[in-house]
Amino acid sequence: MDRKDFLNSIGMSAAAFALINCVGCKKSDTSSSTGTTGPTGVNFSLDLSLAANAALINNGGSLVSNGVIVAKTKTGSYIAVQQSCTHESYTLSYQSANSRFYCPNHGATFSENGAVNNGPATRALTVYNTQLIGTTLKIYS
Repeated sequence: MDRKDFLNSIGMSAAAFALINCVGCKKSDTSSSTGTTGPTGVNFSLDLSLAANAALINNGGSLVSNGVIVAKTKTGSYIAVQQSCTHESYTLSYQSANSRFYCPNHGATFSENGAVNNGPATRALTVYNTQLIGTTLKIYS
């Protein structure tokens, strides 16, 4: 085997090895979109008199339940949106001081009504209805 053939065979072997490894790590179409949409059929209640839900007593507080971020805004309204970013499904946080939802992965931000304020996300968050009856907060689609 001459030098040209040897280098050619090594190059092809390395390329084949890299291709096999890349294919094994590639996200499938279904996994890349999983979690970028909010849960459907949402219907649950939170008892605000329980210690586990105490974050929702004060304005600016939030918690996560059933794939939904539930928050009490600075003005005292209850809001609920999907927990995952519509860009790549990373977990969002509620930033009450800025009245927004924030994705720490790529910096996407969403308004309290779910609209995209800053990309790379291009799709709004799924927003859920809230209803306070006594000390029970109902969250539903």
